[in-house]
Amino acid sequence: MSKANHLINEQSPYLLQHAYNPVDWYPWGEEAFNKAVKEDKPIFLSVGYSTCHWCHVMEHESFEDQEVAKILNDNYISIKVDREERPDIDSIYMTVTQMMTGRGGWPMTIIMTPEKKPFFAGTYIPKISRFGMTGLIDLLNQIVEIWKSKRKDILKTAEEITTHLHESTFLSQSDYNGDELLIRGFDELDNRFDEILGGFGSQPKFPSPHNLLFLLRYWKRFNDPIALQMVETTLQKMRLGGIFDHVGFGFHRYSTDRHWLVPHFEKMLYDQAMLTLAYTEAYQITKKEEYKQTIEEILEYVMRDMTSQEGGFYSAEDADNEGEEGKFYIWSHQEITEMLDDKEAELAIRIFNISHSGNFLDEASQQKSSSNIPHLKKHIIEFSEELKLEGKELKESIEHIRQKIFDERKKRIHPLKDDKILTDWNGLMIAAFSKASQVLGEKKYQKVAEKAVGFIFSKLYQKDGRLLHRYRNGQSVISANLDDYAFMIWGLLELYETSYNPEYLKKAINLNEILLKHFWDEDTGAFFFTTDDGEELLVREKNVYDGAIPSGNSVSMYNLLRLSKITSEVSLEKKADELLKTFANQINKIPSAFTFILTALDFAIGPSVEIIIVANKGDSSVKAFLEKLKDQYAPNKVVILKYLEDDSLLENIEILKEYKLVNNKVTAYVCKDFVCKQPTNDPEIMIKELTSNEN
Repeated sequence: MSKANHLINEQSPYLLQHAYNPVDWYPWGEEAFNKAVKEDKPIFLSVGYSTCHWCHVMEHESFEDQEVAKILNDNYISIKVDREERPDIDSIYMTVTQMMTGRGGWPMTIIMTPEKKPFFAGTYIPKISRFGMTGLIDLLNQIVEIWKSKRKDILKTAEEITTHLHESTFLSQSDYNGDELLIRGFDELDNRFDEILGGFGSQPKFPSPHNLLFLLRYWKRFNDPIALQMVETTLQKMRLGGIFDHVGFGFHRYSTDRHWLVPHFEKMLYDQAMLTLAYTEAYQITKKEEYKQTIEEILEYVMRDMTSQEGGFYSAEDADNEGEEGKFYIWSHQEITEMLDDKEAELAIRIFNISHSGNFLDEASQQKSSSNIPHLKKHIIEFSEELKLEGKELKESIEHIRQKIFDERKKRIHPLKDDKILTDWNGLMIAAFSKASQVLGEKKYQKVAEKAVGFIFSKLYQKDGRLLHRYRNGQSVISANLDDYAFMIWGLLELYETSYNPEYLKKAINLNEILLKHFWDEDTGAFFFTTDDGEELLVREKNVYDGAIPSGNSVSMYNLLRLSKITSEVSLEKKADELLKTFANQINKIPSAFTFILTALDFAIGPSVEIIIVANKGDSSVKAFLEKLKDQYAPNKVVILKYLEDDSLLENIEILKEYKLVNNKVTAYVCKDFVCKQPTNDPEIMIKELTSNEN
């Protein structure tokens, strides 16, 4: 084994994967930059994450190679960054990469001056030049020569790129037409929608669940059946495809093909969270059992494989094991027939589409293997007629078979688990467990969310009320970014509307105050990604693009609007409007790239509804009101439960003092678009007022 490099004392699983590379890697920090200045060397910056397939390929091909290592060690200071641990660094240099190359992705390769100013950017680079693509060895040697002989040219390029980067972060407020943005966002998604197989575009296909959350609101607002059909087709086809793990549950990152069949096999926590939210809202609307089953299976996977004993959620599971992508998840016809009896094997082969020839195309070799990715051609219950089995009996048989295959799979070498715990992704998962608990009436999901909140506030919350970003092996580090606050506030608001424990609402309000104090841009509005007293980087970015997950600004707009309605604090609504105006020029160009901020905009346009339920503690009749609410798809509502014996919320919501019992019974106050109805003791009337289109 090689001697350990400077990454050996890090906690990031991604950095530790490279700790014994012959490349003399440094973590991002002053030691590396000071050394670069002292030795007059450029910085070689490599950014990736632990479950990234092509990051592994580049490591094995180049960073474990002695020839590459010698060139880097002699001529560069090499820095490794985990993009999940330092999304602030990743975002800046990804912007540079996209500016310089027209595309982005990981691994990301940046070469820059010791002052952090980039002059080369790329993604995966092969070791040896091929097919017109410059290889890493040739590239590194060329840059060494230019660094020595044409330093002025390099410095000029680095300055120009840095100037462009600064210019790209300049934003000015402009007006917007809310209804037009919603309609254009829908039309753009409609134009890209795959009517047969669901999803947007051809291939690769990403789940993009925030698109679906927006479409559900569009359906609600405009009563447009096409919007709901787009959501349902996508959710159903994804659940049938190989992108869903039919043996161990949970969704893989994305599909490499149009059919949702062959995924990139990594599993990310944020996908489980966002997809749970999408399936939960679809179930709330349609009451279709298959959506409920999918929610339960995703959450079973997260509870079983992605939750620490202390309650925090792990980040991801790798696509690769034993050097091959997907090996853990695929099966040959022979393996299935050997582990099951004849009758079971016949059923498994039919249901999960297992063939002798296989269906798995290995992306690296482009060769079809004899292995199979289990997938369905139709929902299991639809097989009952042709198999002449009762639906319940068939489901029990399939579950018995699935468990046998799962038990056999447990004997395999498991893909690497990235067990760092990130505040932002935990916030999303808390929101998902809370929402599922609300809609399904499942208390255990609420308990999981509450335990996760307890973990975050015991391990990643500081005495000054501020959050940290990452926890692993007892170490909590890195100042929290916008996403950490925004997603955690979202999770707390969902958990409050699940448990009605005022502590969660108070925590959300307090975190929002910190966010406004340290991240808000008083000059042009919206939130910076990094805090005002954090590490000084090349630029202080403001992002709004809703990519693999919603942006922190999009979620913050949604949070501001909800908190404004809950607290009756009009200034928060004004902040939400300023935020949208800050990004209006960007959103106007292609609204469908910003679907979560469109979701927040839908809330802002209204009608939005505030429901305040007043009760005595211990009055069991309050349950009838809450049960009625959980059955309603009313995404633009907020609900407050005031117990007369508990005045803890009055500190934050003074207006609650005015709300009393009527007739000494549980009382619901419903206000819609600034007009309040007569208080009622009848949950049916409460729902009628909630769903009425009358002001």
